[in-house]
Amino acid sequence: MIPTTIHISAFRSIRERLYPALDRLHKNLLSKAAEFEDVKKIGRTHLQDAVPMTLGQEFSGYARQIGLGIKRIEAAEERLGELALGGTAVGTGVNTHPEFAAGVIQLISEYTKLPFKEATNHFEAQAAQDAAVETSGALRALAVSLIKIANDIRWLGSGPRCGFGEINIPSLQPGSSIMPGKVNPVIPEAVIQVAAQVIGNDTTIMLGGQAGNFELNVMLPVIAYNLLQSISLLAAVAEIFADKCIRDITANRQKSASNIEQSLALVTALVPEIGYDKAAFIAQEAYETGRTIREVALQEKILTDDVLERLLGPKD
Repeated sequence: MIPTTIHISAFRSIRERLYPALDRLHKNLLSKAAEFEDVKKIGRTHLQDAVPMTLGQEFSGYARQIGLGIKRIEAAEERLGELALGGTAVGTGVNTHPEFAAGVIQLISEYTKLPFKEATNHFEAQAAQDAAVETSGALRALAVSLIKIANDIRWLGSGPRCGFGEINIPSLQPGSSIMPGKVNPVIPEAVIQVAAQVIGNDTTIMLGGQAGNFELNVMLPVIAYNLLQSISLLAAVAEIFADKCIRDITANRQKSASNIEQSLALVTALVPEIGYDKAAFIAQEAYETGRTIREVALQEKILTDDVLERLLGPKD
């Protein structure tokens, strides 16, 4: 009965709470990807300037992460839909009417409108909790994605004048205890804390899954508690992230354009025209003198103004 209850409650919580919240977050990220598709910005690798891209492309990556996170959880549904009901003490079904499990599980499916079925093997269903471990693993992967996205949002909105400042996050709690006008990224910070809790919960569930000694797992209560908490926390924070942060993010187009012009990585666009060595010289000269790539290329008479505009202009 207890393994059955874990599966039913987790499945229902995922379908009724988690998926709607993730779907809202996914749609908001897709909306921002479309809204920012023409906002040119500098890309970054190793936290260093890289070649230009668009803010829309960056947000499309975040949307894809959430979309794949949903698919990973969906992939675990088939195993989560198997119920151990009817196995009794060790899985043999002793002292149970032969039609009990199938009949009750059919009623459960009709009541919940979810595709539950009797476990293929009752010994596995009671001795192990692999479906819970698998589901928790998918939740952990989602948590890792959320940490990456939330951290990027914090970095992109850092400043506003002494950081990247390429996006403006909603002013949810303007001001700090001693610094007026400061806007802290409290929603992304909440997302990161929830994700850390979910990752910790997954470790506990993993350890619980190992405790299926012979025909019974003795750590069902902590598996149930952590699994349901992870689902609940992720559902709540995904909804908050979507509605109180992502939805109202705006692009700082001027800052993004300025970052591109100032970036040394812009020299990459010149390589097909002048070769790697000359491009490296321009980058080094720009770095040492504080000039832009465009200024050095013009002053050194390596390329003409019209060629530079073609290679470095906003359109390219």
